[in-house]
Amino acid sequence: MRNPSPAPAPAPEPLPLLWLLSDERNDAGIEQAFANLPEASGFVFRHYHLDGEKRRDRFTHLASLARSHRHRVVLSGDVETAREWGADGVYGSAALQPAAGHLRLAAAHDGAELQAANAAGVDGVFLSPVFPTRSHPGAGALGPMGFAVLAQQSLVPVIALGGMTAERAQVLGWPRWGAIDGLADGLRAQRRT
Repeated sequence: MRNPSPAPAPAPEPLPLLWLLSDERNDAGIEQAFANLPEASGFVFRHYHLDGEKRRDRFTHLASLARSHRHRVVLSGDVETAREWGADGVYGSAALQPAAGHLRLAAAHDGAELQAANAAGVDGVFLSPVFPTRSHPGAGALGPMGFAVLAQQSLVPVIALGGMTAERAQVLGWPRWGAIDGLADGLRAQRRT
């Protein structure tokens, strides 16, 4: 009698198309934003303005709410903290390191950072800033052409970030995008059309 073949490994979950990134300035509206996002969107918890237990407590609360809407929850921090806190993944420079069993999302602002993300084999990369943004006032933006040139060089899925709204995602012709405070306005406008 032959041994049965092992069951195939489950396919990895697809990378969400829409991502909400947290920040001090959008903290008060995050709970409502979770309800407005399509189910199974992504959430990157940053909250750099909080330290220690306050940051962990806020993460625990928001992660629970996000998961009630089936959103993926990624922590900006190191891999050990992401595991300890029960995050689905890690965001930022820590994503360039191996993190078995965790989603790894890097940030890239130029070709060199994009190539580092490619070399690390991350699961996705936030490419920014596409448009001028309040996060980095006065900083140069890639613009649609610069974004397109860099995005074509990526070996992994690209998430457009920086001044993004639903309207700008349509103009850019890019389905996968994220925002800090532009997302809520973009979703409201999208629902009106």
